[in-house]
Amino acid sequence: MIQKLILAIQKTGAPIVVGLDPKLSMIPERITARAFKDFGRSADGVAEALFAFNKEVVDGVADLIPAVKPQIAMYEQFGIPGLIAFKKTVDYCHEKGLIVIGDIKRGDIGSTSESYAVGHLGTTDFDGETFAGFNEDFATVNPYLGSDGVKPFIDVCNKNDKGIFVLVKTSNPSSGELQDRIVDGAPLYEHVGRMVEEWGLDSMDGDYSNVGAVVGATYPEMGRALRKIMPHAYILVPGYGAQGGKGEDLKDFFNEDGLGAIVNSSRGIIAAWQKPEYSQFADGNVGDAARAAVLDMISDLQCCIK
Repeated sequence: MIQKLILAIQKTGAPIVVGLDPKLSMIPERITARAFKDFGRSADGVAEALFAFNKEVVDGVADLIPAVKPQIAMYEQFGIPGLIAFKKTVDYCHEKGLIVIGDIKRGDIGSTSESYAVGHLGTTDFDGETFAGFNEDFATVNPYLGSDGVKPFIDVCNKNDKGIFVLVKTSNPSSGELQDRIVDGAPLYEHVGRMVEEWGLDSMDGDYSNVGAVVGATYPEMGRALRKIMPHAYILVPGYGAQGGKGEDLKDFFNEDGLGAIVNSSRGIIAAWQKPEYSQFADGNVGDAARAAVLDMISDLQCCIK
């Protein structure tokens, strides 16, 4: 699967993933009004608004980018209708030719971890029929429970040609409370990075592994160190834009061939229509504003791409 992502990045020239993390406050009133009229002021109405909003974003940017990353929590909070909107979003993005990274951050052990992996990346056989769950292409995984939580995902990835991104050094301000702790003379995130590299050797796909890593744009010096520790891991980079990361900070996340990393932007793109710099799109023109924000991001990342 990582080779499919690489080919999509090379085709678009944009190492960018758009985070589909919608909040009601980001959605134009014209969309919510229509959804509430058709489905009521209910979880069903909200879910329809989320999906309609996502469609406008995706329609605006699909030809510019290789991948999207829906964050499942934004949908789960609305119960079953929200999860249906999540699944509809995944399917619609696939129809548009995009690779889907499910931002689910699952982490458990044994059969539970396997079930999470199957539900998001694999298939289930029952009475002669095969069913796919959410059917993302990649998923994010929390490694805090160790190999018991990660290897079931790798097994499912190998069986179904899918991939994962393991949390290594996250972009949030308090990440250092645990991730920066010195263990045996090195920060904990470096130990996790070495495990990611080791796990990845069991799922190689060309020069890169289907086991990637999440490393925040807000910590460029740590990204530089982790790039050396994980030469075969693709790095998913959150924290760009709204959290402060800039293109010039990310050069060392990439390899000399211009590959090795894909940078996420969520609010900076999907809520671009609300930002002063895109005021010409303030009339709820979600798709065109998102497209303009993606083009600006591509320009900003040119310093990283050889």
